[in-house]
Amino acid sequence: MRVSADFTTVPDEFAARAPETNLVDGVPVVSFPFYVEGLEPGMHYLHWELVDPDSIPVCGFEWIHWAVANVPVDALMFDFNDSKALQIPPDFSRAMPSMIPEALQGRNSSAGSMVGGTNPQVTMRYNGPQPPDAQHGYVLRVWATAKPLPNLRQGFWLNELLHALPGRGEADGRGVDQGGIVLAYAPAPKRA
Repeated sequence: MRVSADFTTVPDEFAARAPETNLVDGVPVVSFPFYVEGLEPGMHYLHWELVDPDSIPVCGFEWIHWAVANVPVDALMFDFNDSKALQIPPDFSRAMPSMIPEALQGRNSSAGSMVGGTNPQVTMRYNGPQPPDAQHGYVLRVWATAKPLPNLRQGFWLNELLHALPGRGEADGRGVDQGGIVLAYAPAPKRA
């Protein structure tokens, strides 16, 4: 599987410098688009995480920006320019509950006890990059499976998704296809 985007740096509209219309409680909530292509035959469900390992020195843990499970491949649009590429459209995080109600979104780090967020529009959706200190690398990992991951519910924690993937936890033991990319984002330059 190959994961790609039309950019290597997350555009401002999906991150810290997003317009007010893309924010909830000051947090960017409009997810960026990306593509998945070259799925192995028989893979029917997509799952992904967007995490920031560069947040570890800042807050003491890898920040979870987005966790998604059990998105049926058949429910996604193919890129008209590339018949082999599936497109995850912009703002998919907010549109997904009405578009694909059986798909699941997990909690992000805003929901954790260290932050204590309570608004599900922020805690159980995409949270865009907002690095406070320097440019960070945001890791988007996508997995594909033949069957939906079992025993997950809306608001799952990322570790539950990872344990449900084939070869771990209670998954059916079949193979998993995977791919990923790293995207950059930097804070706004400080004014003199």
